Amino acid sequence: MKRWGIEGVEVEYPPWRWRLLREKRRRALELVRALRGLGSVIVHGSISRGDVRETSDIDVVVLEPVPPSLVELALERAGLRPYKRLIVQATPSYVPKVYFILDPEEERVVSVPLARLRPREREFYRWGGELGPEGLERGERVPGVSKELVLILPTERGHIEAEVIGMEHVAARILGVSIETVEERVRVLTRRRAHGRTGVLLKREVPPGHPVEEEVRRLLEENKFFRRAIERSS
Repeated sequence: MKRWGIEGVEVEYPPWRWRLLREKRRRALELVRALRGLGSVIVHGSISRGDVRETSDIDVVVLEPVPPSLVELALERAGLRPYKRLIVQATPSYVPKVYFILDPEEERVVSVPLARLRPREREFYRWGGELGPEGLERGERVPGVSKELVLILPTERGHIEAEVIGMEHVAARILGVSIETVEERVRVLTRRRAHGRTGVLLKREVPPGHPVEEEVRRLLEENKFFRRAIERSS
């Protein structure tokens, strides 16, 4: 089937998949509404595209760097107490983020950057598909790329899928991202296919009852890569 100017395979969703999407979006909206007062909040990934599975995560992002304690307070006021809190830095050049994991299965996750995201990092969310609160409430769906490097293009009956490799420029145009972002994601995910999931530079769990900001200050003193990434983006 041809749509969006490309050839692809159409996937029609059975009723159970539409029900699953509605349920996961209901749970995503609970998080988004709890965080609305903190600036721009989005949901990204398969929840935005629509191609959800039973194991699909609900990933919500506060795009601006706000104090992690405010994020945690907003969640707790909505009755959403974090199960685990992690500080993660993927590479030396990437802005560190705080992840609030809300359940033992790690299905619902809220993240916030500790400094301003660089353009390439900001485009990462558009690459996977991102949706704001209004679009989520209206039931909209957006194009994006899965972890298998498949471009997902929503339709009324399901979606069209096409391989990104070989049509990188077309994918960049549809997603509204730079060709450099597409090429970087293709390199990363192709390497992951060949070698399995790669590690991250830093992953620190914040002990229960311990303020996230204190752990951030400790890392600023201890870890030069962490400190440089924060200073570079400030």
